[in-house]
Amino acid sequence: MISGRCAACKNQRRRCPSDCIFSPHFPANDPQRFASVHKIYGGSNVGKMLQQIPPYLREQTANSLYFEAQCRIQDPVYGCVGIISKLYEEIRNTETELAQIQTQITCHKLKVVQANNNAETNMNLLSTVGTGTNFQIPAPSTNPTEFQWPNQVPWFH
Repeated sequence: MISGRCAACKNQRRRCPSDCIFSPHFPANDPQRFASVHKIYGGSNVGKMLQQIPPYLREQTANSLYFEAQCRIQDPVYGCVGIISKLYEEIRNTETELAQIQTQITCHKLKVVQANNNAETNMNLLSTVGTGTNFQIPAPSTNPTEFQWPNQVPWFH
């Protein structure tokens, strides 16, 4: 056997010519790479595809063919489309989760703003009531059930 043959020529049991279209993309030390592509596309079809493509794109093409062949072997029905669909689903789920979290953040911010506004309103109310009347805040009682209104509160009597 000649050790200079590429994986494609070894697989097809032929002599590897010096201008073999497969040799740069399917080296002899990785026979599984060509076997996968051959199983899905056929050796002759792969050779035709590589010949029709400009030389600078052949490496990317061989890599894509190998990846797609691996996906088709692992998932004969969907192949690469199955992976793409799963990724789109993951993106949609993540976007939904992000929208929910953003909604929760907005609700929390609104609650904080409302609490601050209520506190300011209460402080303003207390300051206006305190200026026009003789309002006194009752002293805290030792008995929580015992509550007495101060006598100076004009609106109570």
